[in-house]
Amino acid sequence: MNEQQRAYVLRSVEERGVRLIRLWFTDVLGNLKTMAISPPELDNALSDGLTFDGSSIDGFSRVQEADVLAIPDPDTYELLPWADPAAPEARIFCDIHRLDGEPFEGDPRQVLRRHVKAAHEAGLTFYMAPDIEYFYFEPVTPGAEPVPFDEGGFFDHTMNDVTGELRKKTIRTLETMGIPVEYSFHEDAPGQQEIDLRHTDALTMADSVMTFRLAVREIAARNGVHATFMPKPLEGLQGSGMHLHMSLFRGDENAFYDEGDGYDLSNTAKAFMAGLLRHASEITAVTNQTVNSYKRLVPNFEAPVHISWARNNRSGLIRVPIAKTSNPLATRIEYRSPDPACNPYLAFSLILAAGMRGIEEGYKLPDEADANLFESDDDELTKLGINQLPQSLNDALTIMERSELVHEVLGEHIFEWFVRNKQHEWKAYKTQVTPFERDRYLRSM
Repeated sequence: MNEQQRAYVLRSVEERGVRLIRLWFTDVLGNLKTMAISPPELDNALSDGLTFDGSSIDGFSRVQEADVLAIPDPDTYELLPWADPAAPEARIFCDIHRLDGEPFEGDPRQVLRRHVKAAHEAGLTFYMAPDIEYFYFEPVTPGAEPVPFDEGGFFDHTMNDVTGELRKKTIRTLETMGIPVEYSFHEDAPGQQEIDLRHTDALTMADSVMTFRLAVREIAARNGVHATFMPKPLEGLQGSGMHLHMSLFRGDENAFYDEGDGYDLSNTAKAFMAGLLRHASEITAVTNQTVNSYKRLVPNFEAPVHISWARNNRSGLIRVPIAKTSNPLATRIEYRSPDPACNPYLAFSLILAAGMRGIEEGYKLPDEADANLFESDDDELTKLGINQLPQSLNDALTIMERSELVHEVLGEHIFEWFVRNKQHEWKAYKTQVTPFERDRYLRSM
């Protein structure tokens, strides 16, 4: 632990009059969990951690091995801007350990920390910059169709731009918490927004995504609006993705850049992309973890369906953005299938591991697919050797279960629990009788 940072946290709590410190972590599915402690308990928590019953958290311990230890990471200390100014609160992310001090295998943050460390040992730092889409709705009534909070489209701005004001408040909140924003704008569908975060290392970004999701919902709720990261809340309109811009650096140099290549892509970048493409179907159950996720991954709704890459083609899975200048630091790739409902710790871990597998084993990058794949028929795609991503959660789970890579990355504990949990979700979904079925079959059969 950084003793200087620890001392800063303790001093800040005292000087700012912080009344409550919220200790944050996630369950296996990426749901944010919190415990609150008072300032007198913080010094001991930073030294020895805080014991709690892990059997009460989905995907953590079984009853017979219940207790685990939450150890706060002082580098993640931040004041909560939405707390009562008369009673300030702060948050700190935690790593979960066993009582003997060993990392707890059910903690998603520990999974990502482990793979980031492995990349560091290979001399590489993994950077991420997500473009995160979400919707604002009128207050939701159970059983009723959601009503978008505006009727805007791409980049729209009006004199009474309420959702624009909500985005502005969200950005100010994020930047107050040390999360810089690069862009924000109204997305294509009514009520749909996008905020793009500035790149940072993968572990910090996973923490930032968790903070982002809470900040968006918190600020919306305080203004009488419902915000959701559901991948596909509206039929007939595009869903919400979390497009991930990523790169690997060796020290201060971009390991993805090669000025002698026609694409400015190094062999490292090409092998990383090849690894992502080869293992894309195996990791999709985690990057797109709900039955609703696959309502977004359909042709002609902006989301990728085909396992391919190209420079400026948004119908493929990986896009290589063309840098605005010949800046070597700007070379990156964009992975377009994940949605904002995923667990960022597990999704980033699998993406990094798939890319690193491509580098370590020298995978060859297939040819660029620069056509509009949404308009290509199956025979054309088969000739090109282009396959599709899984078309349902059940398909994705079937492929995941056979994946040595995913099993190795997640570890036995999380792998088995995740598969079992999602199989239950699929079985529950299959028993539902939908309005589509009643409208189509009830009177005609």
